[in-house]
Amino acid sequence: MKNPGQKTKFPAPIYRDTVLAPVFADAKRFFLEPLLEIEYAHTLMLARQGIMPKNEAAACIRAVEALDRAEVEATQYDGSFEDLFFYLEKKFAASCGEEVAGKMHTARSRNDIDLTMYRMVLRGRLMRIFDSLLELRRFLVELAWTHRVALMPAYTHNQPAQPTTLGHYLMAYIEVLERDAERIRESFVRVNRSPLGACAITTTGFPIDRDFTAKLLGFDGLQMNSYGAIAAVDYLVESCGVVATAMLSLGRFTQDLLLWSTVEFGYLRLSDAYVQISSIMPQKRNPVPLEHVRVLASRALVEAQGVVGSLHNTPFADMNDAEDDLQPLVYTAFDDAERSIRLLTGALEEAEFNTAKMAKAADGNFLPVTELADTLVRTTGMTFHAAHTMVSGAVRELRGAYDADAMTEIVERELQGRYTLSRETIRDALRAENFVAVRRIPGGPAAEALGPEILRARDAISMDETWSRERRQRIAEAQETMRAECNRLTGRTDGR
Repeated sequence: MKNPGQKTKFPAPIYRDTVLAPVFADAKRFFLEPLLEIEYAHTLMLARQGIMPKNEAAACIRAVEALDRAEVEATQYDGSFEDLFFYLEKKFAASCGEEVAGKMHTARSRNDIDLTMYRMVLRGRLMRIFDSLLELRRFLVELAWTHRVALMPAYTHNQPAQPTTLGHYLMAYIEVLERDAERIRESFVRVNRSPLGACAITTTGFPIDRDFTAKLLGFDGLQMNSYGAIAAVDYLVESCGVVATAMLSLGRFTQDLLLWSTVEFGYLRLSDAYVQISSIMPQKRNPVPLEHVRVLASRALVEAQGVVGSLHNTPFADMNDAEDDLQPLVYTAFDDAERSIRLLTGALEEAEFNTAKMAKAADGNFLPVTELADTLVRTTGMTFHAAHTMVSGAVRELRGAYDADAMTEIVERELQGRYTLSRETIRDALRAENFVAVRRIPGGPAAEALGPEILRARDAISMDETWSRERRQRIAEAQETMRAECNRLTGRTDGR
């Protein structure tokens, strides 16, 4: 225990161990490369604007290039510097002199540096999860095409409801994935704006060129208002909301797959590479990877919500709540989401659907009787209420023991003397295949309606592939431009 009144020097051991050391470790892991890119871009801009002599800027560029990254990554926090920024500042000063290196920090603050790094890392995470979801979509679209006429029961309230097709079911989730892609693309637009030049929160009196640094760092434009560039967190909250939404939907889809994997359902069988055995029960084929998908999705969702909760009711200003301790939680949410998506895709790529069993179930449990009521309305002119009452009576009379032929006889008996309808028409209305075939309006499961939608989904994948490729290419081109600018300033033409 400290003596009463005893004061420690900065950093206090407890502060060092609970905050500064973990933050330094996180910064090395997540922010070293973005920070160095910012050093290049800002120094090039200072030279270009005449704020810093070109020969001194060139010396600083060489100092950044000479940095031993392995040494930085191996460095343990010892309290002799506050954070990664000041650690690197000392390294650059040792390389090109304190007076020259100190000019690199003209017209900027750790505030706008931090926010720029956060956005650079986050845009990368958005593109990674976008590509992972795209891979899952790509597989599911082809699976939907293969099974576009494979009959299966549709469920409401966890009870068999009506016949549909496996392709129709899969397209429902594929459309969710398409909306996930839309949300990611839209959030990327708002994330990929440069805060650099906002400085502490009110910009600077130096004639900096914010557009130039934004271009070198691969941003599409500026986060314009300097106060908002530092204080606003909606770019972060929106991105976490995208993750939470995607993981909620993925978890629900996975829950269906787990149910289908049970012996009682038997609709889905994972390959041996994706099941685990019991240590005591020799017969077990546990679909454990799907359980991992579910819990990883839940983890990512809760982590994303944790980010939002951590920012609720914080001041609209620069504050640490959105910075050092929070950013790793953002990336953990994205990482867990990506793990979940990749695992689900891998498991499904080797899985088998028991379409024969699904088709048999689609023809049982009274599932086609809605179409019987519809057929009575179309062919006899009776009201749907009357048709529903007649079919409901037949269902009750069978006391849960569905038999299509017996159902046909009951309805035929009830129609006698009132309406003329052939036995063949009644029986045909109780076939699952017919049930699906007549539902050909847009959005329905009939082949005429479903086939074009699957082809449209293929085209949507191609467009999203193009978007992803172009986004990555623009960032790569920005990096090449910055490399060329560095070479021009330092007088090199060898590309190194």
